[in-house]
Amino acid sequence: MSMPVIGFIGLGIMGKPMARNLMKSGYPLVVHNRSRPSVEELGKEGAQTAASPEEVMLRAHILITMLPDSPDVEQVYAGERGIFTAGKPGTLLIDMSSISPVVTRKLAAEAETLGLEMLDAPVSGGEAGAISATLSIMIGGEASAVERAMPIFQVLGKNIVHVGGTGAGQVAKAANQVVVGVTIAAVSEALVLAAKAGVDPAKVREVLLGGFAQSKILDAHGQKMLERNFKPGFRIRLHEKDLKIALGAGGEYGVPLMVTGLVAQMMSAMRSMGSGDLDHSGLVTLIEQMARFELGQKLV
Repeated sequence: MSMPVIGFIGLGIMGKPMARNLMKSGYPLVVHNRSRPSVEELGKEGAQTAASPEEVMLRAHILITMLPDSPDVEQVYAGERGIFTAGKPGTLLIDMSSISPVVTRKLAAEAETLGLEMLDAPVSGGEAGAISATLSIMIGGEASAVERAMPIFQVLGKNIVHVGGTGAGQVAKAANQVVVGVTIAAVSEALVLAAKAGVDPAKVREVLLGGFAQSKILDAHGQKMLERNFKPGFRIRLHEKDLKIALGAGGEYGVPLMVTGLVAQMMSAMRSMGSGDLDHSGLVTLIEQMARFELGQKLV
């Protein structure tokens, strides 16, 4: 049997390598993006290109969206020349963006009235995971739709979990972003403390990696902090957005997220100072500014 045509909307830092991996696996692809350069780039590599989400929907059997925020997803699905305007029953919609569970559930309900299946399947792993196809994928929706989508998920990621019903994937992603954000802040404070106390922060990271404080954040992002490499794999302003989603969910369900709130404020401060497009490991620069000491600086 021929492979289904996949529509892919949203070719940013994460979306473009994900779309490219699908093409490498043999899937015919129809792509669309708000800005044209990424569309033209993938078009030269063999993807079909489309002028609108509606056109993608008309030409695809399965459609994936990978967009920055809830309003972007709502516009692409329900806006003018959006996905829902095509009215093509039987199409499977997979939103891999990180957005509000409330918005996810609203769009999924509208999709159902149109005879469409919809999954929320946000991811974790950053640009590196998107490129290497090792993303962690958190899925919400019906089991039958998950089964239909599983061959696609297996191209894009390694840790693939059907968390629960519609919106469950987004709740899991909010929880993920809480853990990642709080841990980045903790690693930032620990390394700057070590450096200003006159201890080599690289050696501190090395010894902590062998103990109970070990984490992927300390490993990968701690190294980025030491190298002062803040090229965005995941931007601070997007992580701030995700923490606000988590805080909104906390308010909805009566769960106090006090530490999350503080880290969200730190990221808001970074964005206000013009640093929102740094990688989220760049949060260390805020600690450095307050400590008046950079990791590479030598005590006099």
